[in-house]
Amino acid sequence: MKTILTLVFTLTISAVSAQSVVKGYVFEDLNGNKKKDRREKGIAGVSVSNGINVTQTDNNGAYTLPIGNDNIIFVIKPSGYRVPVNDKNQPQFYYIHKPAGHPEGYRYKGTPPTGKLPALVNFPLVRHDESAEFTALVFGDPQPYTMEEVKHFSRGIVEEVAGINNVEFGLSLGDLVGDNLDLHNPYIDAVKGVGIPWYNLMGNHDMNYEAKADSLSDETYEYHFGPANYSFNYGNVHFIILDDILYPDPRDGAGYWGGFRKSQLAFIENDLKFVDKQKLIVLAFHIPLYTGTGSFNPEHRQKLFDLLKDYPNTLSLSAHSHLQRNLFYTKADGWHQSKPHHEYNAGTTSGDWYSGELDEKGVPYSTMRDGTPKGYAFIHFKDNKYVIDYKVAGKPKDYQMEIYSPKVIPQGRTSAGIYVNFFMGSARDVVEYRIGNRNWEKMTHIEDNDPSFLALLYKWDNTETLMPGRRPSNAVKCTHLWRAGFPRDLPLGEHTIEVRVTDMFGRQFTQTRKIKVETPVAVE
Repeated sequence: MKTILTLVFTLTISAVSAQSVVKGYVFEDLNGNKKKDRREKGIAGVSVSNGINVTQTDNNGAYTLPIGNDNIIFVIKPSGYRVPVNDKNQPQFYYIHKPAGHPEGYRYKGTPPTGKLPALVNFPLVRHDESAEFTALVFGDPQPYTMEEVKHFSRGIVEEVAGINNVEFGLSLGDLVGDNLDLHNPYIDAVKGVGIPWYNLMGNHDMNYEAKADSLSDETYEYHFGPANYSFNYGNVHFIILDDILYPDPRDGAGYWGGFRKSQLAFIENDLKFVDKQKLIVLAFHIPLYTGTGSFNPEHRQKLFDLLKDYPNTLSLSAHSHLQRNLFYTKADGWHQSKPHHEYNAGTTSGDWYSGELDEKGVPYSTMRDGTPKGYAFIHFKDNKYVIDYKVAGKPKDYQMEIYSPKVIPQGRTSAGIYVNFFMGSARDVVEYRIGNRNWEKMTHIEDNDPSFLALLYKWDNTETLMPGRRPSNAVKCTHLWRAGFPRDLPLGEHTIEVRVTDMFGRQFTQTRKIKVETPVAVE
C-alpha cells in the first residue's frame, strides 16, 4: 500500500512539474497571420510576465515562466513594435490559463475552462515605426449603469473623437461600467468607435462582488479585457497598468480600499528591472494615491514610491473621484526625489454620473461637483516628457476655464467677486486678470465651491416645474479655483474682464467676460 501511495504521489508531482512552466516565443509576425511560421524569427530581449515574475526572451526569442492554475501570460510590448488587435480594437497581448475556469456561483461569469496548457504560448509582434513624440487619449470613468447611459457615453464622448487622427492609442481609467458587468460588451462596442487600439484598467464598479478574495474580484474583467495588471512600452515611455482596489477591504471585510497585493508590488519590482531608468514611467490605476481621505493604504503608497526611487521621470494617472485634480507628492509624503511626483486625477467621461440638464443630443451635460465639465484628456509625450490637455466635451479645445462674475455691478464698493475655474489647474499655476487696459494682477487661489456649479444647482432647486434629467450631486470644494475683487474706481459703462493663466507646463490660456458698471440705485 505504501508503495502504491508513493507511486501515486510521484506521478502527481511529475504531472504538476510537467505543467509548472509555460514556454513560447516572441516573434516578428511578418505575414500578420498571428502564427509563428518557420521563416519568422524570434525577437530577443522582450519582457514576458505571468503577472508576478518577469523574464526576457533569449537570442532566439524564447522564454520560460512558472505557471499555476490561475495565470494570465502576457508580453510586455517593446518600443518599435505593435501587438495585434481584435475586431473591437482591443490589444491582444495575453493568454489566459485557467484550466478550471472561473469560480462557481458568480452572478457575472468569467473565463470558462481553458483546458490543457499549449506546448508553446507564442506572442506575435509587428514592427512599427514609433516616434518618441506621440499622443494618447485618456477616458476617466465611462461608468454607465444602463444601456441608456451607454448611449450617452457613445453620443456625448465617443462620437466626438471617432476617427481621430494622430493619436496612437486610448486608455480608460476604470469604472468602465457601473456594477452591471453585462454592460462590459456594450462598452467595448461603444469605445471601438474611436477607431484606435484601446487599453483598459479595472475600477471598483468592474468587480465581482461575490469574490471572497481580492485575487478573484477581477474574474469577469479578465474574461472581457485580459490581465488587470500589465505593462507596455511606447516611444520612450513605459506604462504600468494596475488594479489598485483591495476587495474585500482587508481591514473589516466590507467594501473596498485603495492599495496593492504583495504579488502586484512584486510584479512592479520585477518589471522595472528591465526598464531604463531614464524612461518616463507612467502608472495608471483607478483610485488616486491621495491618502488624506483614508481611501488609499498609506503603507502601499510608500512601497510604490520606494520602487520608483531611482526613476526621475514619473507620472501617475487615476480617476474614481468624479472631480479633476493635480496632486503633487513631495519628500514630506514619502517621495524620494526633489522633483515632486505628479498624479493627474482625471475628470470623467460620465461627469457627475450622467446628471444635469440635457443638451441638443439629449445627453446630460453632467458637470462634475467641482465645476469641471465632463470631458477627456490628451497626453502628449515627447521623449520622457509630457503635457496634458483637458478637452471639455462639446466645447472648442480652447475652452479651458469658466469665469464667473455678476453681469452688472454698482459703481463703487461691492462684495461681489470674479471667480475663475481653470479646469486643469492647481495651486502651482499663476492666474492673473485685468479689466480693460489696466495692469495685470494676480488672483488668489482658494478652495471653495465653484459658484458656476452652484448656479446650476440653484436652477434645479428653484424650478417650479420638474426638468428632464436628474439633479446634479451637491457641490464639493474645487482645488482649481481663483478669486479677485472689483476695483472701486471702475467708470460707468461696459468693461471686459480678461483672465490669463500660466499652467504647470509653461503654456498660457486667456478668456474674457463682459461686465457693466452702473450708477447705484438709491434707496428711498
